Amino acid sequence: MLALYILAFLDRSNIGFAKQAYQLDTGLSNEAFALGAGIFFVAYAFLGTPANLMMRKIGARRWIGFTTLVWGALSAAMAFADTEWKFLVVRTLLGAAEAGFFPGMIYLTSQWFPSQVRASIMGLFYMGAPLALTLGSPLSGALLEMHGFAGFPGWFWMFLIEGALAVAAGVYTFAYLDDRPQEARFLSAEERAILVAELAREDTRKTASRLIDGLKDLRVWHLSIIYMIIQIAVYGLIFFLPTQVAALIGTTVGFKASLVAAIPWVVALFGTYYIPRYSDKTGERRLIAAATLAAAGLGIGVSAISGPTVAIAALCVAAAGFIAVQPVFWTMPTGILSGTALAAGIGFVNMFGAFGGFFAPIIRVKAEAVFANQSAGLLTLAAIALVGALAILMLNHRKASQPLAASETSH
Repeated sequence: MLALYILAFLDRSNIGFAKQAYQLDTGLSNEAFALGAGIFFVAYAFLGTPANLMMRKIGARRWIGFTTLVWGALSAAMAFADTEWKFLVVRTLLGAAEAGFFPGMIYLTSQWFPSQVRASIMGLFYMGAPLALTLGSPLSGALLEMHGFAGFPGWFWMFLIEGALAVAAGVYTFAYLDDRPQEARFLSAEERAILVAELAREDTRKTASRLIDGLKDLRVWHLSIIYMIIQIAVYGLIFFLPTQVAALIGTTVGFKASLVAAIPWVVALFGTYYIPRYSDKTGERRLIAAATLAAAGLGIGVSAISGPTVAIAALCVAAAGFIAVQPVFWTMPTGILSGTALAAGIGFVNMFGAFGGFFAPIIRVKAEAVFANQSAGLLTLAAIALVGALAILMLNHRKASQPLAASETSH
């Protein structure tokens, strides 16, 4: 799951590394780039729920394997998107192909791991994002340096090679992934029985299991809005971080800038590992999620008005907070829904998050244009993140997901 998420995140965000050279070679405007960066999330948004229901029906191995193959091929096809309309079409199709992956992974996590360790496990899964941006930054930067090889620009090789890696991973998924704990080849019969019994016992404590239950629950709508806010802030940072760092250090996006751009994601690895574990240990979800998101918002705001050293340190705080808040967040819907309602609810919440990804680059570019200030976009994202932290504090935490008490888990 972690390896696939690394590739998925890399393939959806690598246009941030190609931005300068790609726009120069294709004549793509800033507005068209922002639209293409965001249009990925349109089909992604609407197809997440039906994709999750389909995975529940046919099994994770076949669904995730097929999804990975298709998105890898489409990501590689970006190498041939040398006009504005090709760029927009491929980004739209890529969003449709990836629609079944991320919500499927969240659902799969809920089917394999008990609630008292779920934030920690999701933290490990979410490490795929900073790993993709840590390893992907120098990888993408190095591939961009292949400009002119065999007569093709560097972004051609970046898209082609990184897409091919996902295709290979899709083939491997068909052979490796197990659908359910009952079929786990890496567990003994006794281990399978214990795990299945624990997960079944947790399901009896949840309040919604039918499809309509997930869509009628007001807590799901509240969580959906919060997740959209988080994604606006996250992708408003991710899509522009390479160019922001390059401007801070006075260079263009290439191998040097990509190494510096990787620093915030290295720090994010630590935050994504420890903050969800602290949440599991203390049993606190709401306050930890709100504080983490608020710190990230303040970090991105400070980065807009500071010199290079302070700005990069602030970006480290922002990156760590934006990634680490999400595994803690996902313990909430998985704690109140089960069965078909959970599959649909995850897709529904993820749909709102996809809209956040769509609006993120547009909001940032528009804010900079309206205020005629390059810092306005980052300050707007900071304000949005702080609103999200307040929305988390307003959650009815007594009904939200909580780890089982020690007396309930000691058996």
